[in-house]
Amino acid sequence: MERRKFFRGFLLGILCTLLVGGVGLKVYDSVQYRERNQGAVTDAFVQKAKFIEETVKDSYTGETEDSLMEEYMYKGMMASLGDPYSAYYTQEEYEDLTTETTGSYKGIGVVMQQNTDTMQVEVVRCYEGAPGEKAGLLPGDIIIQVNGEDTSSMELSEVVDMVKSSEDGTAHITIAREGEKDYLQIDVPLEEVNIPVVAHEMLEENIGYIALYEFMEQTEPQYEAAFQELKEQGMERLIVDVRGNPGGLLTSVCDILEDILPEGLIVYTEDKDGSRREYTSNGEKELDMPLAVLINGSSASASEIFAGAIQDYGLGTLVGTTTYGKGIVQSLIPLSDGSAVKTTTAKYYTPKGRCIHGTGIEPDVEVELAEELQQQAVISHQEDNQLQKAVEIVKDME
Repeated sequence: MERRKFFRGFLLGILCTLLVGGVGLKVYDSVQYRERNQGAVTDAFVQKAKFIEETVKDSYTGETEDSLMEEYMYKGMMASLGDPYSAYYTQEEYEDLTTETTGSYKGIGVVMQQNTDTMQVEVVRCYEGAPGEKAGLLPGDIIIQVNGEDTSSMELSEVVDMVKSSEDGTAHITIAREGEKDYLQIDVPLEEVNIPVVAHEMLEENIGYIALYEFMEQTEPQYEAAFQELKEQGMERLIVDVRGNPGGLLTSVCDILEDILPEGLIVYTEDKDGSRREYTSNGEKELDMPLAVLINGSSASASEIFAGAIQDYGLGTLVGTTTYGKGIVQSLIPLSDGSAVKTTTAKYYTPKGRCIHGTGIEPDVEVELAEELQQQAVISHQEDNQLQKAVEIVKDME
């Protein structure tokens, strides 16, 4: 198996890659908001917003759209926080976001990326057993048309939306493929797809290797299945790879750590009032074999919760480079009209009380990825000097 690095122009649009969730959600409407925030929304604010709206409509020479003006007012309000992790989501954006974090969606099961210079949209990964792979799509295919419409001037999100909204339940995709003189027409049915976010393989000398690409609802069951399969193959040592894993759901990483840690604290959060919430492990599935964890500067958020807990308990050796340093938690708050806001609500701390926001987690054994590999899209296990160092380390563990 080869480790792939790619930018994900994903089938569900914008991915909230650095979200650590798991906070209970509440639904608010405008009446509830006013009741909870007496005086927060002042008459002056409402009057000013109304005045600006009417003035613009009276004087602007172009067309105006009420819903779009309102949407950008809310987006601007969240942008005023200066927090890159706070945002307002329209109903469609929120549906895309929540669908993605479940790890399951209706689509064709491929990952695409766009060349920003040529605007070409390319298939970079086909999920095993998903409709795209079964229909014959291959990595490297360039998407020329979707349902008869030319994609050469479209943004990636538009191409994705066209695929998802194929009216007859089948995406009719025209592709250019290297080695083929003519375009190929491939019809791909839209089906329920479980996103594979875990990969595994048995390495030399019964060393199991599990890569975790993101933490979403599907991650823990996929991890458990991979772990059990490797155990049945005789796994005696384990390497978990969270390099390039941008994070995800707090509940997901805690579920996996319950399969590894002894009884005790996994992580805790504190909000601005100092209120503390703890997440714990019962220790019933504590890992009983040598462990190494691969990390790098793109291991963020939930990945750092994972690495920090392993390091604090001394259960394994962290190998690679210092992690991203995102030690804050965001909450998604759905609104009654289907839209939502996301904002930073707490900091998280490792079992030993470390807040790693802005600093990251340092590896126990620092190993930079070889320079000649850093720009490669595909890295074999044999070339991967960080992985080979982790193999060396777990071999020496008792």
